[in-house]
Amino acid sequence: MDLSTTYMGLKLKNPIIIGASPLTATIESIKKLEENGAAAVVLHSIFEEQINHETHELDHFMFAGSESYAESLGYFPEVKLSNLESEHYLEELIKLKEEVNIPIIASLNGVSRGGWIEYAKKLEDAGVDALELNITYIPTDLELEGKEIEEMYLDTLKAVRESVSLPVSIKMNAIFSSPANMAKKFTNIGANALVLFDRPVHVDIDLENLNSVQTINPSSSKDLSETLRWSAILYKKVDASICASTGVKNYEDILKAMMSGADAVQMVTTILEHGPIHIKNTLDALTQWMVEKEYVSIEQMKGSISLHHSSNPAAYERASYMRVLTSYRY
Repeated sequence: MDLSTTYMGLKLKNPIIIGASPLTATIESIKKLEENGAAAVVLHSIFEEQINHETHELDHFMFAGSESYAESLGYFPEVKLSNLESEHYLEELIKLKEEVNIPIIASLNGVSRGGWIEYAKKLEDAGVDALELNITYIPTDLELEGKEIEEMYLDTLKAVRESVSLPVSIKMNAIFSSPANMAKKFTNIGANALVLFDRPVHVDIDLENLNSVQTINPSSSKDLSETLRWSAILYKKVDASICASTGVKNYEDILKAMMSGADAVQMVTTILEHGPIHIKNTLDALTQWMVEKEYVSIEQMKGSISLHHSSNPAAYERASYMRVLTSYRY
């Protein structure tokens, strides 16, 4: 059975990438992930503020984002945002490349065109195989227009793209006014992959202490819907790999993501819940399903249930929406 796939030019032995999280914060942990079948890992995020040695609050920038700290801190309450200095991060990366054989993707977390852009080149020199950009900005200025926010994302990606020759992915969110258009713009600038989707922390109110709090937001398979929708829409419509990130818990979710058009998936929450052995168990179940359904490779199923064959995906989605609502009855 051929479980291999290609993700932004990287040859992976299977579709499972472990997303940025405490799971990918130490060499020992990453080696266990590799031993259990992980095809690649995204290192825990290095933040713009850590690289630039700034002291202002992270709240003014994107907060943890992706399925990194936002999703995983709930399982390790004692873990806090790392103050790991950028040079130590590079030293650990060099050691890691000597210890493991799977591709290593570095996660850069920031929003400005500051010194952290130059840090991308240092990551490349240290031997990282690719970069993942996490650019989730929460605008609070009522005078700031949506177009300005979009330009900020595009400018940041462009600056990184100009500084490195590595494959670069960008972790998107689904709240752009036109995600498809943004996906096209990202790929036109040079994004080699789109990770669908970023998962920010939730805001809640502490009624005991009467203040606002940010809460952990673990994903479930129910959260996979938007990822499937946009994987299906973007498949073969943009010149970039697609990685399903939110809500991938088991082999069934992987199958759905592949059939919708994804090239790879990122898993975090479910590995934190069940341990690295869950990777092996998931791959075994995936292989068994493929044998029963007479699939011989992952490539064979990619995009098989996407909107690639529809000349007007919007009309297809509208028809599906109408069909669901008109057929729904108590």
